[in-house]
Amino acid sequence: MTVQMAAQAGAASAAKQTFAITVLPGDGIGPEVIAEADKVLRALQDLGVASFGTSEELFGGAAIDATGSPLPEKTLQHCLSCDAVLLGAVGGPKWDNPQAAVRPEQGLLGLRKQLGVFANLRPVRAWPALLDASPLKRELVDGVDMMVVRELTGGLYFGRPRGRRIGARHTRVVDSLVYTSPEILRILHVAFKLARGRRKRVTSVDKANVLASSALWRELAVTVGREYPDVALEHALVDSTAMQLVRDPRRFDVMVTENMFGDILSDEASVLSGSLGMLPSASLGSGTRGLYEPIHGSAPDIAGKAIANPIGTILSVAMMLRHSFGLEGAARAVERAVEQALDAGCRTRDIAAPGAPFLHTPEMGDEVVRRLTL
Repeated sequence: MTVQMAAQAGAASAAKQTFAITVLPGDGIGPEVIAEADKVLRALQDLGVASFGTSEELFGGAAIDATGSPLPEKTLQHCLSCDAVLLGAVGGPKWDNPQAAVRPEQGLLGLRKQLGVFANLRPVRAWPALLDASPLKRELVDGVDMMVVRELTGGLYFGRPRGRRIGARHTRVVDSLVYTSPEILRILHVAFKLARGRRKRVTSVDKANVLASSALWRELAVTVGREYPDVALEHALVDSTAMQLVRDPRRFDVMVTENMFGDILSDEASVLSGSLGMLPSASLGSGTRGLYEPIHGSAPDIAGKAIANPIGTILSVAMMLRHSFGLEGAARAVERAVEQALDAGCRTRDIAAPGAPFLHTPEMGDEVVRRLTL
């Protein structure tokens, strides 16, 4: 059976399936890129892949304005009862006061906690058609294909105690970096299992020469690595890894690390593909329900101008098809359509050559949908 025949067979077997998706457009360019993802879902439905029922709910800054909460109870209940959550972006200058009691980002952290997602998967690929869009030399990025696996529920972003104490002579602030061994073990297992389906190499990133949490992380990486003798394990300090990402990015296959390190390193790695707008992500837990979103922010400076790149969101749909719905053939079809559109010269402003013509957001979505076949 050919790959195409297998995809067709998979689509046929899934034809009677119905999946419920909670859609959170959010803020800034979120609604614009979500609209293009919805086009892809409708096209897949028309092709007979499955039925996709979507419910659009308030989230982030838009929800604060409407309800006073970045994660209203109605939105949360929809997210907890659906098969997958698709998110656009949250935040913006309107809600960007660090001292504010309620902020859009609180909704995102709260949603991740409520969904029980702990593993953030960020694939980074250098698309052949976009090698010259990367700030690095072509010969450095050609062939880059890595997966950054970031722990989502521990570390500095969630540790207690935390806070600010204003004294007579100075102000003291505290953030606590806290991890437990179960939290570290489960994310390491995710990374090793992913590596088995790739090039069988895991880079565990830590700061074991300074941090107690990283010392435990490294010890447990060694322990878990023994359970996967077919996967090569290397340890790397986070500062060295940041350097290697721009010196020799092709050396990485699966990179696994803690919350803050993963946040920073994955954003650094994103420029290898030419633009933040190109990268998708999946946040997964122990079940099949996941949270899918592009890694870019709300980009309020370009919101409403129809120039945002929707590919990261469209590729997030591909990850949703793969990880939550088990529709591998459909996921590959979406990725293939994106690659064909790029090969044909379709570009949004962020990936176009200086002074070259570019497509607007809806036009790029149309070009991907036009090439979508099983």
